[in-house]
Amino acid sequence: MTARKDSIPPHVRAAISAAQDKMAEDVVLLDLAGLGAFTDYFLVCTGFSTPQLEAICDEIEERLKHSGTRRLHREGKPGSDWMLLDFGSLIVHAFTERARHYYDLERLWRAGRRVEFSEPREGNSSTGAAEAEG
Repeated sequence: MTARKDSIPPHVRAAISAAQDKMAEDVVLLDLAGLGAFTDYFLVCTGFSTPQLEAICDEIEERLKHSGTRRLHREGKPGSDWMLLDFGSLIVHAFTERARHYYDLERLWRAGRRVEFSEPREGNSSTGAAEAEG
């Protein structure tokens, strides 16, 4: 089943675009709506250094703030392998490769619809939804 870009809420698309603009890898959206979860979406991505994780999270937070979506909570200190941003209906998890593999949130939340996004093209910060898995 192909995911439609317009079916993803604007604040979630903005977060995806911000992560891609900061060169996050393996960007995955888990649609948890209807599963009785405490949020509608998990955005999971990988950064290759702790400064990159911080830059990814700062950019997401800034973009969503400008669009009127406020962060409710932030976890992870400078130097952390995992940072979390809670926006209520969206929770962002930015991991180092090692931490992402260790915690394996995609496996834990495998009941959610998985949407992977193509890598951003040079000069283009729009998101391109790839195939969704159900």
